Order: sequence, then C-alpha cells, then structure tokens
Amino acid sequence: MKQFQTRDWVRVTMSLGVSTWALTAAAAVAQVANPVPTPAGNDTERPEEVSEPDIVVTGFRAALNSALNQKRRETAAVDSIVADDIGKFPDSNLAESMQRIPGVALARGDGGEGRNISVRGLGAAFTRVRINGMEGTAQTGSSDIYGAGNNGRSFDFNVFPTEIFSALSVRKTPSADVEDGSLGATVDLNAPKPLDNNEDFVLTATARGIYNELSKKVDPRASLLVSKSFADGTFGVLASGAYQKRHLREVGYSAVDILSANTNGGFCSPVGFAPVNPAVGNKGATATLCSTGNPRTSTVAAYQTIQNLRRADLPNTPGSGAFLPRLPRYLNSEQDQERIGGTVTFQFKPDDATDISLDLLYSRFEVTRRDNYIAGISFGRSIANNGQPMVSVRDIAFDGNGSLVNATFDGVDVRSEGLVDNFVSTFKQANLNFKRSLTDTLEVSGLVGLNQSIWDGRKRLQTFMDVIDSDNFTLNARNGSTPAIGFGFDVADPNNYSYAPSLADGTVLGGFSYQGKPSKNDTKNLTGEVNVAWKAGDDLTIKAGGQYRESDFLSTFLRPFNADTVVRALPAGTTLASITRQVTGVGGLWGNGAPDSWAAIDPDKWAQTFGFDAVRYCGVECGGGRSRVREEIKSAYIMGTFDLGDRYGVGLRGDVGVRYVKTDMRASGIIAVAPPAGVTSPTNLVGQYAVAYNAYDDWLPSVNFVVEPVQNLLVRLSAAKVLARPELGLLTPTSGVNPITRVGNINNPFLDPIRADTFDAAVEWYFRPGSLLSVAYFRKNIKSFIQNVNSQIPFNQLGLPNALLENSNTAPDELFTVSQPFNTPGGPLEGVELNAQVPLTFLPGFLRNFGFLANYTRVTSTIRYILASVNGVPTVTTTADLVGLSKNTASGTLYYEDDRFSIRSTANYRDRFIRGIPASPGSDLQGNAPTLYVDASASYNLTDRIKLIVEAQNLTDEQNRLYTDSVRQDTLFETRIGRTVTVGVTFRL
Repeated sequence: MKQFQTRDWVRVTMSLGVSTWALTAAAAVAQVANPVPTPAGNDTERPEEVSEPDIVVTGFRAALNSALNQKRRETAAVDSIVADDIGKFPDSNLAESMQRIPGVALARGDGGEGRNISVRGLGAAFTRVRINGMEGTAQTGSSDIYGAGNNGRSFDFNVFPTEIFSALSVRKTPSADVEDGSLGATVDLNAPKPLDNNEDFVLTATARGIYNELSKKVDPRASLLVSKSFADGTFGVLASGAYQKRHLREVGYSAVDILSANTNGGFCSPVGFAPVNPAVGNKGATATLCSTGNPRTSTVAAYQTIQNLRRADLPNTPGSGAFLPRLPRYLNSEQDQERIGGTVTFQFKPDDATDISLDLLYSRFEVTRRDNYIAGISFGRSIANNGQPMVSVRDIAFDGNGSLVNATFDGVDVRSEGLVDNFVSTFKQANLNFKRSLTDTLEVSGLVGLNQSIWDGRKRLQTFMDVIDSDNFTLNARNGSTPAIGFGFDVADPNNYSYAPSLADGTVLGGFSYQGKPSKNDTKNLTGEVNVAWKAGDDLTIKAGGQYRESDFLSTFLRPFNADTVVRALPAGTTLASITRQVTGVGGLWGNGAPDSWAAIDPDKWAQTFGFDAVRYCGVECGGGRSRVREEIKSAYIMGTFDLGDRYGVGLRGDVGVRYVKTDMRASGIIAVAPPAGVTSPTNLVGQYAVAYNAYDDWLPSVNFVVEPVQNLLVRLSAAKVLARPELGLLTPTSGVNPITRVGNINNPFLDPIRADTFDAAVEWYFRPGSLLSVAYFRKNIKSFIQNVNSQIPFNQLGLPNALLENSNTAPDELFTVSQPFNTPGGPLEGVELNAQVPLTFLPGFLRNFGFLANYTRVTSTIRYILASVNGVPTVTTTADLVGLSKNTASGTLYYEDDRFSIRSTANYRDRFIRGIPASPGSDLQGNAPTLYVDASASYNLTDRIKLIVEAQNLTDEQNRLYTDSVRQDTLFETRIGRTVTVGVTFRL
C-alpha cells in the first residue's frame, strides 16, 4: 500500500490493484483538504493526527474527488467533471454530464437528447466553449419547434461523442487571463494527453448496444483509445476514436402556434347571421355557402361563444379572447443518427521546464430526420388561402382564460405532411500549445490554432396531400394536456386525399416545397495567444499576454434550378396509393386519440414519380442566399496573482487584473429573391447586396479572492465586467419571409454586445476528504439585452419584391409579423446555489461505500421586454424572467461503489422557463413546462481488465411539454421519447 498524507493529517490509503489513473486521481484527492502548504514555523499549530479507517477510492468516486480537488485549488469559481479512467468519461452525453454541476440546466432537442446548456439562468448564447484551450462553435440542426439550427456562436454538445474527452470544467467567474465573451460561463473541454498517464502503453476499448422502447432497435456504440510514450517518457502519442449509430423515435402532439380566433378573419357565420362572413361573392361564398360546395353549418350559439370572448385590451374585437391551435396535429418523428469522433495528440516534454503538444480533433454527426404529421390546417390560414373563414363551428367551449376545451367543426382542410431533413455537422481543430520556463521566475506559454464548424443542411423536403372541407372535425382537451383530434374521415385510406395542382380560387390540393432549402453554415476560428508569467516574489506573480482571434461565419442556401417548382398532377395510371405509405404505431405509443395509422406520401416514390431524384441546385445567381460575418478581436491583459498563505492568521490568495478588447466586424449579405420569369438555370444574378461595419472596445476588470479563515473553510469573492457578443447570424444584413405563415425577419448588423457587471460570493466547507458543503450567491446587472421585436407590417411596406410571394396565394397587402433584433434594456439577475458532495465513508461495513451528490439553484431576474411595436418603436412593454432561465433547478445522485461493483442514479429537475417572448398576439410568451429526468448506471469488474456496463435513461418516461402564454399555458408541443437501456463491456490493456 501507498499512503498519501494531507495537510490536516487525514490518511487516504490506496489498495494494490487500483488502476494507475485512479491512483493519480487519489493522489489529487489527498491534497483536497488543503492544497496550500503550511508555512514553516507553524508545525506546533497542527492538530493531533486523527486515525481514520482506510478509504479505497476508485472509479466514479475517484473522478468526483479529483474534480473536487481542482475546484478547491482554483481561485475562480470552477466546477469540473473528470474521467474515472483514461478514455472513460462517466456519462454518455457531454451536456447531460453537466447537469450534475450546480447552476447548470440542460436544454434538450429532438429525440430528447441533450443539446446545450444554460448556466445560472443564462443560455447557450451566453456561454463560451473552449476545446483544448481554444474557443470553438458547434452547430446541429433541429425541428423548428426547437429553434432549428443555432446562429453561429452557440455550442451544441451533441456534435461530439463523450469518449474523446477526459475532462470538462465550467468556469463561472472570469479572470483577466481567460478569453472574454461569456456572460454565463466558460466551458473547457479537454482531450486526454499521452504523458498524463503513468504507464508507457495503454489500450482501452468499449462496445455497447443501445435499445430504445419506442424505436425498438438495438444500436451500436464503440470507442477505442491507444496511448504510447517513448524516449523515457519524454514523447508520447495518443489516438482515440468513437463511433455511434442511433435510431430514435418521437411521437406526440404539436399545435405549431396558438392564435386568437380573429387572427385569420374569424369563422364562417351561420345562415342568416349579420354581418356575413365571408362576404357573399368572396371565394364562392353565398348566403348558404362558406365557399364553393361548402355549406354554412355554424350554430348561432357556437359562433356567438367565440364572438363574445374578447381581450381586455381589444374590447371591440370579437374573438380576440378565444384561442385555438394554429395547426392541431399528431406527429411521428424518426431519426437515423451517426456520430464519429477522434483525436490524435503528440506531446513532447524533454524536461520539467518544457511542454509542447499538438492536438488534432475531428467529429462528424449526421442526422436524417423523417417527420410525419396529420393535421387540421384551416385554423392557420386566411381567406386568401381558403382557410379559417370557410370553417363552420357547430359546437365549441372555452375555459375562463379563453383556452379551447372542446369543439366540432365542418369544412376543415386536413393535411398529411411529411418532412425529410438531412444534415451533417462536422468539427475540425488543430492547435499547438506550448509552455516553457525560461528561468526559475519567468515562464512563457501560448497557443495557435484553427478550427472549423460546418453545419450542412443537405436536404429539407416537404411533401403533403390534402383533404378539402372535411366535416365533423373535433378537438377535445377535457382529459389531458393535449387535445384529442378527430379528423372526420379514415385518415389511413390514401383514396380520401388529393394531390394535384391548385384550383383557380387558390384551393391547395397537395404539393411539395424545398422547405428551408439546402443550406450551409461554415464558421472558422483562428486564434493565437502568448502569455508571460513573472514570479515577482514568493507571494506574487505578474501575468500579461495578448490574443488575436478571427471568426469567419459564412451562411448560404441554394435553390433548385433543374426542377419545376409547380405542383403537377399525378401521371396517368398513378394513384396516391402507389406513392404513399402508412405511418403506424403512434396510437399505441402516444394514445390521446391518435390514429393507429395514417397515409403519407413516400418521399422516395414521390421523387421517382415526378423526376425529383436528381435535383441540382445553384446559389445567388438564381435566387439563392449568401451572407457573411467576419469578426476580428484583439485583446491584451495584465494581472497579478498572489498567495499569502496564512501568515496573517487567515489564508489569502487571489488575482486582480484587467483585459482590453477591441472588436471589429464586417458583415455582408444578399437578400434572395426569385429569379426572373422563365429563368430555370443559373444565368442571372438576383438579389440585393448589402454591407455593414461595426466596431467597439471594452475594458474588462476582474478580481477574485479566496479567504481561508479556518482550515478547510474557504470564502470566495469575485467581481468583474463581462460581455457576450451577439449571435453571428443576427449580424448579417439580410431579411426573409415565409409567405405561408406570413412571418418575416430582418437582421441587425449594428447590434452591440450584451454587457454586465457581476458579483459572486461563496462559502465552501471541505469537512472531510472528498466532501463538500457550499453555498454561493451571484448577481449580474445586465445593462443591455438583445431581443427580437415584432411588428405588424404589410408585406408591400417591407421593401421586398413581390416575387418572394410566389406560389403562396398570399396577397402583398396582407399583414406580416416581422421580427428584428434590437438592443433593449436589460435588468438584474441574481441567485443562490447550494451544493453537497458527501461520500459516506464514516458509516460501518458496506454502508461506507455509499455516497451522494446534491445541488439546488434558485435564480430570479427582471428583464424588460418589448411585446409590441410599430416599425420597431415600442408600444407595449413588460418585465419577465430572462429567456431560458429556470427559477429552480436541482440535481441529486446517489451512488454505491466498492472494488468490483458500482451503481448510481441521478435525478435532474428543471423548472419551467421562457423559450420566447413575445409570442403571438394575445399571448405573452412561449414556455417550457417543468421536467424531471431520472437516469441510472451500473458497472461490474469481471477482472482487472474487463468491466460490464448497464445504463438506463429516462426511467420515468418523462415527456417534454412546451406551451404558449403564462396564464393559459396552452400546449404547443408535447412528445414522448421513451426509455433507453444500454449494455456494454470495457476492456483495458
């Protein structure tokens, strides 16, 4: 046995046979009680040595203790998660790992997979991520409900397999030597290095099988790591690789939006009711018909129920207080994922004064998502699209807030829609890090590197077929959070649908679109920095350095040029039955009235039938889009770090410094318009070109103090000025509209960063080896915020060409909800974190192998938002929590671990939070309901080299629900992802 002695003389004994990596972690644990050596002359003040039982620290517990040691010795507030063995990260998803860190909340995406994080209430846009010391971005795609792709600066953790990293840390308070750009936290991801391992040769391999109860398939996941050192441990090479394939399925309900009943022109009035809606002669309407062949069947009682519901702010507007789902629909989403990642590291340490490493990292994440919906679409259409004014209301009821309880309609258009979305996210990075001690008092370090993140949206094809004027369409929300939908006909019979060119009156009979169009975001970051540290005395070190970073964000989308965009009739002899398939199983997996099956267009058969299996695309020359943001950041800093030991009766260490940052930005873009009539090949450049410049500079002082009034009790104090830059995509001088939903956006290249003054205070008690109880208070005075401000503007006043409305049946004088980002007043944010890490080693017998982690965070904020505006001038404002902020988050882990067996279970709770503000007219926000996810994992060491692994995720079958309006909380989206079980084996040589 080898013993490690801590400052307060607690012995931590490691048994023989524990892996070298675990020994290294345990050695770090031995320093946890106090990393600062006791000054000479104070030996007589040491307490009596206390005899304690031997503590065997391995696996998960060793990883916890190593992370705790890192936290204690840092001057800033830093929380970490480290591998419990080389190549063995303790969780299956990086974002999901960080839920165990106090103040970190997970944001999930499609299929329930962890995508990005918020820290202390501040979302992904406020968090910077560094990989091997260099800032990077990572982007994935998603369905529209989860915000589609991010805008170039946020970080999606699901791009990477966890196996290629050995540690992550979350830095919650800044210091002058850490790169600026974070309002919430700086997250560091680090790949393993060959010379960090004490063995000359290491090989680890893991193979897993993953089963999900909805997809009902077993998917593979594997990883391999090889490390070798040479020349007496002065040079090493490490290579790692990971592969994963997943089949995911998600079923549920979606409303797309919640609209007031008068948004799209109200409903078809009853026979004899005045005023007549739609007016006689409009779209074939008569005194008895809502439209051609569609009788008026509304009852006066039901119609008046809607008319009588009016919002307090719109007392003269009938129906403004009655709210209905825009596109009530069931959904079935199936994903095929393939994730590949790898690292190669060369490290050279010829002596103790030199450390040079070259890190290469690559990751590729490909997703093909197939979404199918069966929906009532009339409630989201105006009279121009033969929509809601052609629908009769036979029966309807609302609750006291105006939320729909149940209804029966006639004349509802029903759509079976399919969407195929294929994207590939790749990340590549190469960086050279060096550190050299020139003398005993002077050290120089730095890095130079380049990374590239590409999100390539290769295909986003929508196909649909319609049923026009279906009667007896029902919505019933009496028995749950989502309404049961009745469509009034057999949705599984393809003969009930139509697929044909639109009628002369604008009636759509099925069709397709290249929704979102093939598009690509390419973000490059070039970074170089040099740091110098001079030890000015035993207690003081002066640090100074400079950094240069250039970010280049290029966004493009294409148009098809060799394919007709007009809907064509089915070829002779072809029926819908021959180009459709059945979507099955949703009724059994979701319930809530969902049909057992419904007919949907098979995209491959459709493409073959209409010749769309060889579509080619072109760029701005035929109506595509292109925008670019180039950002140049130059910074320099100086700081002093000091460690006075306990010479004044208390321990005192810290840092004081200032960072200067100069940002220059150039943005350009082409606003895409349709090509001239008759142009079907890339012959003419079309679009409007724009260029914009912006520049700003900032002084960012920071200070961190750590006071140790008594042994094992730390008090941390921190204050700083910080900033977070706008998402790169918001800075492009471009605009766009969706003529079907009548929404648009105009970007703003003149946005300033979000700036804030921060203050943090914490008390940490390391009362036993590997143990911690802490409380932290934080406050951020956010001086400005970036918010999308919505304005209702007729399309013909936007300065955009009418060609953008092609094939939409939307008139140029119709109102569009146009969103534009502005710097708006911010507000204060403050909160409290509680954290506990307690291994129960003081208990007798096998109970000493138990332990638990627990944390709770409470955050509040008061941010001023603009709810309505006229041409960007605020007309209605309100205050609410910061977007993405959950007031309460908590995580708890209970674990057991001995020398062969380990098991743990973790519960993560996230309170409701705002996803968007404002929402549609009449609704103040879009929110996310609270969630509680429970996961578990276990492992058993068959031998010293072979370990069996069992993991389970979402044990309680939790469902995520999004809603609209803080009072009504009408369900916007709710899905089921099911439970996932993983079985695997790990081999270590």
